[in-house]
Amino acid sequence: EVQVVESGGGLVQTGGSLRLSCAASGFSFDVDEYAIGWFRQAPGKEREAISGISNKDGATYYTDSVKGRFTISEDNAKNTVYLQMNSLKPEDTAVYYCAAREDYSGDYWYLESEYDYWGQGTQVTVSS
Repeated sequence: EVQVVESGGGLVQTGGSLRLSCAASGFSFDVDEYAIGWFRQAPGKEREAISGISNKDGATYYTDSVKGRFTISEDNAKNTVYLQMNSLKPEDTAVYYCAAREDYSGDYWYLESEYDYWGQGTQVTVSS
């Protein structure tokens, strides 16, 4: 059974940094093709895609609002994807989710419907 678990959220001041982790089990980063997406949902807003990664060709993806501030990376040995978030702003406050799909190139990484497995979310709060 595939599972993904997020961690690393918390409270940080404007301009600070956090690193979120998405630990996957049930498939191997070393063996299987996969894509991982990071999404977030702020209070009163729809969930939005912010970043994705595919191990097919090492491609990484970012939405414009986080480009240059967030970095997605993978650690195959730990079966974990990270989202390093720098220069955080109050508008980054949201619940952050990671989602996974095996045997997927990630061509439509920004679509929630493309993913089979979701984590429970981790809260990120950026104070002004």
